[in-house]
Amino acid sequence: MYDEKPQVDNISAEQAHAQAQAQLQAQAQAAVAAAHQEAMLNGWHNPMARIHTGTEPRLPAFGGEFQPGLYRPVKERKFANPAPLGLCAFALTTFILSCVNLKARNLTVPNVVVGSALAYGGLIQLLAGMWEMAVGNTFGATALSSYGGFWISYAILLTPAWNILGADGPYATPEAKAIDPEMAASAVGVFLTGWFIFTTILLLCTLRSTIMFFMLFFTLDIAFLMLACGEYANDNGNALAAGRLTKAGGVFGMLAAFFAWYNAFAGIADSSNSFFLLPVFHFPWSEKGRESRMAAKSDRDQA
Repeated sequence: MYDEKPQVDNISAEQAHAQAQAQLQAQAQAAVAAAHQEAMLNGWHNPMARIHTGTEPRLPAFGGEFQPGLYRPVKERKFANPAPLGLCAFALTTFILSCVNLKARNLTVPNVVVGSALAYGGLIQLLAGMWEMAVGNTFGATALSSYGGFWISYAILLTPAWNILGADGPYATPEAKAIDPEMAASAVGVFLTGWFIFTTILLLCTLRSTIMFFMLFFTLDIAFLMLACGEYANDNGNALAAGRLTKAGGVFGMLAAFFAWYNAFAGIADSSNSFFLLPVFHFPWSEKGRESRMAAKSDRDQA
């Protein structure tokens, strides 16, 4: 009978100790989460930093940042925005190759693009893609790094020392010519088709962004398709169709170059360095477009 009260006291003490431990653990977890959040806001972030948390301020899709979807703004970012550098590198190299495809000023040999494809469109764009990883932009890192690799690989194809497409290269051997006299054209067509598929994947990720951002990948996608079809037509012996398709690829490549420069300027220009800012034209179904419609509807309701 007299042992019952001490037993209850012992149980209460154990429960109180457990509750105290649980409170300390919860406080420690909250402190770690707060420190992690503060570190992210002060510049440390990872490729998953653009995932929604529900309460963070979000910025809309913007080609100048090479972001196709909502992303978390970086407070006191320690890195400059690498997207304009990558876009300019892509634009200039694409412009030069498109001039060749259009036969501007009687240019017909594409080897003039090798220098810029290796140094600017290749190396510099690849570095911009790596820096996009540092700022947590998965899309920008994938796109810029991949197109940097495209320009390096395309320059290798055109470099005489590698002799991949040369008159005495592997596609010009008697064995290869016995199978297909224009096998080199078919090989380049397969190469370009792969990049057409990759660009289509990126294009699908821009459908909720801005018109100028979408148009960059749309025109580039069509350019790859036209150039690939031109190589296949050349392999089939239809020189007329091949020439027209290559020129069409040059037109769309030229448009892609100017859209890339447009987005690059939008990412560089601000009120401190430019007298005007370029409009990016958000899609009506994008987050920014919905916000604009809701704001207009609210103004009409108040009026």
